[in-house]
Amino acid sequence: MIRLFVTSILCILFMFQPHEASGGILKSRPSDPSVINSLRQGGYILYVRHGEATVGEDAPRVDFNDCSTQRNLSEAGRRQAEKYGEALRSLQIPVQAPVIASPFCRAKETAELAFGEGKVQTDSFWVRVYNLSSTLPPAEQQATINDLTTVLETLPPQGSNKVIVAHSFPRGIGLGEITNLGTVIVKPRGQGNGFEIVGRFTLDEWLSFR
Repeated sequence: MIRLFVTSILCILFMFQPHEASGGILKSRPSDPSVINSLRQGGYILYVRHGEATVGEDAPRVDFNDCSTQRNLSEAGRRQAEKYGEALRSLQIPVQAPVIASPFCRAKETAELAFGEGKVQTDSFWVRVYNLSSTLPPAEQQATINDLTTVLETLPPQGSNKVIVAHSFPRGIGLGEITNLGTVIVKPRGQGNGFEIVGRFTLDEWLSFR
């Protein structure tokens, strides 16, 4: 009962975070080198949206083994993914293996281009996050948010950071809208204790740290 109450409060807090004047994107905190130093020590989750995906469209029934049924990365999106991985490596930010990705080709390819083939594991849970952008019954939406809370409050192994490459959220829901290769930096507090969003960085901000 307490857990349900806490999760409901989290959802309300997400909805009332400040937004930029245009585009409805939740504001990033200013670029802060101290956050990078903290990431080098590990203990965070980096939730990343896939790169620019403007090739094709998602079929009514997507086949995750057939990229032709999906919207895929553009050439710009592929370059974004490569730059993202290069930025984290140059900043010496430790990343837990495997990197977790949504099974959509655009998310999996982003992760592979950034971190290397063979270092990525797909998780079908992130399809549920993708489905938040469609019309869902309130109970189903709430169940996804509850499970998201469980994922984001779970601590990664000591000395490393967990990376999740998946999808943006609808405005006012979950982690909010995220730009291509934008990152929400989450500090888990452990099972049942929730989590804290400590930063939101665009790809350009990551590149500026190098």
